[in-house]
Amino acid sequence: MMKIYCYSRCTTCKKALKWLDENKIEHEVIDIKENHPDEDTLREYYAASKLPLKRFWNTSGIPYREMGLSKKLPEMSEDEQLMLLATDGMLVKRPLLVGDGFVLTGFKENEWAEKLL
Repeated sequence: MMKIYCYSRCTTCKKALKWLDENKIEHEVIDIKENHPDEDTLREYYAASKLPLKRFWNTSGIPYREMGLSKKLPEMSEDEQLMLLATDGMLVKRPLLVGDGFVLTGFKENEWAEKLL
């Protein structure tokens, strides 16, 4: 069964969950703030996603802005970025959908439909 990491107050997460329900796609909801993925898990998701690491960052979140990460990330290695991402679920782009052999960050309906329908 797919896992979807969400934040309950996130409108994009709510849209994604509604879309999954409407399309009768089974999923397990995980609160990204309370049960965020650890560093090893993020490494697995990053490898499976075949996406650039920058797609895993929640660039509109308060922690991202408060930490000034837009200026710091270009100077950081992938290892340093993954370690930092693992410290706070609010740094991770959401929703984060994890299925068998794929990972999607954020909710783009056409991307999700292509992968899931």
